[in-house]
Amino acid sequence: MEAAKASAILADEAIAKDARALSEQLKAMRERLFPPTSTKTLRSFSSGEAAKLIGVSDGYLRQLSLAGEGPQPETGAGGRRFYSLADIDALRVHLSDQAAAKGNLAKARSYLPHRDAANGEHLQVISVTNFKGGSGKTTSAVHLAQYLALTGHRVLAIDLDPQASLSALFGYQPELDLTGNDTLFGAIRYDNEQRPLKDVIRGTYFPGLDLVPGNIELQEFEHVTPQALASRQSGKDVGPLFFARIQAALQTVEADYDVVVIDCPPQLGYLTLAALCASTSVIVTVHPQMLDVASMNQFLFMTSDLLSVVREAGGTLNFDFLRYLVTRFEPNDGPQAQIVGFMRSLFGDRVLTAPMLKSTAVSDAGLTKQTLYEVGRENFTRATYDRALEAMNAVNSEVETLIHAAWNR
Repeated sequence: MEAAKASAILADEAIAKDARALSEQLKAMRERLFPPTSTKTLRSFSSGEAAKLIGVSDGYLRQLSLAGEGPQPETGAGGRRFYSLADIDALRVHLSDQAAAKGNLAKARSYLPHRDAANGEHLQVISVTNFKGGSGKTTSAVHLAQYLALTGHRVLAIDLDPQASLSALFGYQPELDLTGNDTLFGAIRYDNEQRPLKDVIRGTYFPGLDLVPGNIELQEFEHVTPQALASRQSGKDVGPLFFARIQAALQTVEADYDVVVIDCPPQLGYLTLAALCASTSVIVTVHPQMLDVASMNQFLFMTSDLLSVVREAGGTLNFDFLRYLVTRFEPNDGPQAQIVGFMRSLFGDRVLTAPMLKSTAVSDAGLTKQTLYEVGRENFTRATYDRALEAMNAVNSEVETLIHAAWNR
């Protein structure tokens, strides 16, 4: 008995030692990758990339530059022009104002696609979810959030996963950069330490994209919610029930954003249910392997049962869209193609037309905690990068179209 006890203590110490060692190495890696401040920055975009993001020709962008309209680009070797994302957003505002002044409101909106709350365009809250690890959930969520910011939307990304992978991709090391009450838990907790959501939100190096980071404290919500439910039954006022707390927090900042993207934890607990109840739309990521599809089947059954209980308790559950996103897809893999065909025959257009391809470009970018939108084309074999980027844009453009359809555009 004593030997077993001693072994447990040694195991505990060994795990803690490994955690400290890994943390130090990750910190050193960040300092090496992102000097001098150890914080991430976003690269500049070529004039061709900028023109494509804005929706104009490169020649027209050159005319604006020569005429001194809008922000002036940096000039590199050979006279090549480069724009920051802040420059691109400023050009969007300039062109939108010009179009509006001429009475062309549709054109103005194409340049600056902010939602019009006065015309009933509601905040779009998209939960990206699945409770099986390795389904590409975080990769899908971060690329969607960044794509929407690149296309001119005001975006809030929320890391609801205690493992904080989304936060890591935005340059945060949770155990070093976050103290207590710095996650969404701070805004949805039940006690008097609750904070306004706007105090938890952090800006990022992506103009137009803010972040609510995550860390292990999010798991506290799973522990304190049963206590809050028991207190409520005994007559104590603990505020909104668990499934309404994220929605209530988002309502305090909804005027600042067009879209909220939530990276849900890989489990069906109180956090995930609260996110689903706050959502206007849901994307379920699916890796096209039979075991993953079987796992998704159980996920759907469990989610349906739990959400029906939430509905009976007064929760509102109306989705603008529910879509299944095929991730890590290998087009030349016969069994994967069969499973995708099987899913399409079952769910029809609920399966997004574009799959997220498995690509070494995405994996290689992840080695430096970057995404496909952050790395430059020059860092890869061009064909590999272009193929991966085209596939990623196809997925996210399809979701963008669904968002605009929900706004009746």
